[in-house]
Amino acid sequence: MNAPLDPRSALTPRLDRRSRLAAAMGSGVAVIATAPERTRNRDVQHPFRFDSYFHYLTGFTEPEAVVVIIAGATPRSLLFCREKDLDREIWDGYRVGPALAAAEYGFGEAHPIAALDTLLPKLLADQPALFADIGTDAAWDARIIGWLNAVRAQARTGVTAPGEIRDIRRLLDEMRLVKDAHELDTMRRAATISADAHRRAMATTRPGLFEYQVEAELLHEFVRRGARFAAYPSIVASGPNACVLHYVENTRRLDAGDLLLIDAGCELDGYASDITRTFPVSGRFTAPQRDIYELVLASQAAAIDAVKPGNHWEQPHEAALAVLVRGFIDLGLCQGSPEAVIESGDYRRFYMHRTGHWLGLDVHDVGDYKRDGAWRPLEPGMTLTVEPGCYIRPGEGVPEAFWNIGVRIEDDVAVTPAGCEVITATTPKTVADIEALVGSA
Repeated sequence: MNAPLDPRSALTPRLDRRSRLAAAMGSGVAVIATAPERTRNRDVQHPFRFDSYFHYLTGFTEPEAVVVIIAGATPRSLLFCREKDLDREIWDGYRVGPALAAAEYGFGEAHPIAALDTLLPKLLADQPALFADIGTDAAWDARIIGWLNAVRAQARTGVTAPGEIRDIRRLLDEMRLVKDAHELDTMRRAATISADAHRRAMATTRPGLFEYQVEAELLHEFVRRGARFAAYPSIVASGPNACVLHYVENTRRLDAGDLLLIDAGCELDGYASDITRTFPVSGRFTAPQRDIYELVLASQAAAIDAVKPGNHWEQPHEAALAVLVRGFIDLGLCQGSPEAVIESGDYRRFYMHRTGHWLGLDVHDVGDYKRDGAWRPLEPGMTLTVEPGCYIRPGEGVPEAFWNIGVRIEDDVAVTPAGCEVITATTPKTVADIEALVGSA
């Protein structure tokens, strides 16, 4: 079983991240809160999911928590969290409490969250800058301004307030973009669970089921293997629904002759996986379906070959697009030379999205795609998806044999010193492997 790791097992990497962040700050105070709890309806809460930046630095998974990092000659890190409360623990479960949290999560100090408003003005006094994620939550922004005003109110005593507010996300995004060994290990484990979930979905698919029944097989495998939640709402799109990029209703009945596009991945220990596979509900591709599928598969192979250190972010997309456009012309979907089709954008009728995105603690993970106006070079430790597709809606000039064929093939890829590692490679995607597996259960 791939049970979730105890978050405290990653203590050393997180201590290193806090140290690197303090060094990047130079001086000043960073204040980062975990996500607020959200009401689903009336007195029912949504399942709590920590803030990704907060988790990256702390590994602490309880709500109502804040991390403070003070940069300078002697960096300090403090955690504010809920106090132990045996009465509340009867209702809501175990709380670590400040005393244990300091030791188990590697903080020099830990305080009750109730002390935050009292202590923050003291910590901000005479500091040159405040680093925060302004703009994420209006209530949090107001609280930050309140602390600054409390420091400014002491001006006649000689205390100075931070002279500027800086966006802490600029520093953390760069750090999060390149994964360390612990992160890559977690992402491989998430990828393995998701790959097996896709295999289960393929094996159980047959005409007559509903999309949500296939979704249930995915979720069953996620939870059975210790990944309690999907990383994003699962797309289980059959027939014409496969031509809707973000279809999530998952209510249609599967008909013989349909293709089924599944875009689904689990979240494990905070890290997302993201896999898409497309396969025939009846277990055999029709000739037009196979033509489109093989074209998308070839475009993905070209894109994956372009994922290597030194190549820039756009090169995998350019490689996939070149293969797709040539195929669109050969199949009669587009007319003209490849250069003309690309320049005119005519291909966008059938391929309207990019070929990938960063992947990590968020399924569309943080990090700039360009630096100083140029596509950024790929580096070892970066993780991304490679997901070309083709979506053919009925329309004038479109051969009827291709109507309502939607195909996307997506894998998770880590850049390595020698090239790349496809961490979702165990998910079947050749025509032979898919046709052997679909409906086999």
